[in-house]
Amino acid sequence: MKPLLPFAAGLLLSACLASPSRADVVISGTRVVYPGQAREVTVQLTNNGATPSLVQAWLDGGDPKVAPDQSDAPFVLTPPIFRIDPHRGQTLRLMYAGSPLPQDRESVFWLNVLEVPPVPTGEAGKNYLQLAFRSRIKVFFRPPGLQGRANEAPDRLRWRVVRAPDGRGYALQCENPTPYHVSFSRIGLAAGGREYRHDKGGMVDPMASAVFPLEGLAAAPAPGARVAFDAINDYGANVPHQAAPMP
Repeated sequence: MKPLLPFAAGLLLSACLASPSRADVVISGTRVVYPGQAREVTVQLTNNGATPSLVQAWLDGGDPKVAPDQSDAPFVLTPPIFRIDPHRGQTLRLMYAGSPLPQDRESVFWLNVLEVPPVPTGEAGKNYLQLAFRSRIKVFFRPPGLQGRANEAPDRLRWRVVRAPDGRGYALQCENPTPYHVSFSRIGLAAGGREYRHDKGGMVDPMASAVFPLEGLAAAPAPGARVAFDAINDYGANVPHQAAPMP
């Protein structure tokens, strides 16, 4: 499946999301959970703009620089290229292709939706700037029979205060003993009447650990510190949690 635009240019233009411009094609939801026993799942897109858009959709394994025709994600996505008229929708069908994946934990992939707007009226043959917007959301493949429940995983995380990877300041290390991914929108440590935060969000993989540097924490906190974090559930909602860091 060839990209609609030269891929490097597509990545550059999609980075322009920080400008006042915005994407017209919207994905319903912020994540997709694919039950391992399902034949397919669907994802709904809507064009909220006033003009039609040409859209390309594909999956990748986590590297945003991989071109659509180089992706090895074990899924079939239809349709891969389509047009959405203004104020209309399009349903994507996502089917697991059956390639071996771990059965004792979730696997994560990314759904990409690249939106290319039409040539502005009267601009054919002229030089103009056209922005292509790319949205990416996580796709969690969840095998049947996993122990526990996904919404219970945040409360089973184990936290420790450790030195930051760069050796400057401190960080929170999160160990995840569950078979589920846990994503965060906020992570913080309350200590000594202050809160030290990690505002970049993040995720910890199943049966793995991750380190989240804390802004401004230059010394090890005294006993009694509390970890406060917001975990993102299957529906995209932020659920607050608290935990005591382990010694």
